[in-house]
Amino acid sequence: MSLLSWLLPRKKPVLSLEQQQRVQQLPPTPGLSETSLRKQRWVVVDLETSGLNLNRDQVLSIGAMVIEDGAIDLGQAFERTLLRTDTPLTPSVLLHGLGPEAIAAGSDPADALLDFMAFVGDSPLLAFHAPFDQHMLGRALKESLGYRLQHPFMDVAALAPMLCPQVNLREAGLDHWIRHFNLQVEDRHNASADALATAELALILFSRARAQQIDSPLALQQRLNQWLRRKQAHSF
Repeated sequence: MSLLSWLLPRKKPVLSLEQQQRVQQLPPTPGLSETSLRKQRWVVVDLETSGLNLNRDQVLSIGAMVIEDGAIDLGQAFERTLLRTDTPLTPSVLLHGLGPEAIAAGSDPADALLDFMAFVGDSPLLAFHAPFDQHMLGRALKESLGYRLQHPFMDVAALAPMLCPQVNLREAGLDHWIRHFNLQVEDRHNASADALATAELALILFSRARAQQIDSPLALQQRLNQWLRRKQAHSF
């Protein structure tokens, strides 16, 4: 992205009246609560994107699962491919199974994102390597809807080594943790399957958190913030 593109004012998205009304009807975002981890409704999200460039690449598909009442609710699942007619079919896109037919059959990005945020409601979000998903989702919402993402976003990739310090997998990816806990994952590299795998890992980590007397979303995020600060201090 050039310096000039940063200086130029961004175009406001053009939304239909119905879409504008749906944006206005999205619920306000509360902070993390002090309710128990088991009672909290969580939305576990995974994005497939056209690449890893935070400023140029686009969200291609969204997959999400819900953790509620201490279990994965398979009846609450979300999967949507966003229609991107200008998306080049890079090896990354093809790896995720998003060929020309899948992309052409996708939904209008504004409608897909509105559907997803209605699905999320006021729940906090979980993701593996959450900063990437949070940035990409936030950018897509801003560009397509003019909506500012403010939902709490917790990083499962950071929770795992914090809650399992005896496991020497500090820089591990999702596949490493899947193998470590012997999780049975039939498919990978599509948004829904990765969201399900992340949700299964999150349930194990919540159990570890409760065993360490951490039993609320707010307490878990506070402990994670402390752990990340100590980790950063030790890196200097």
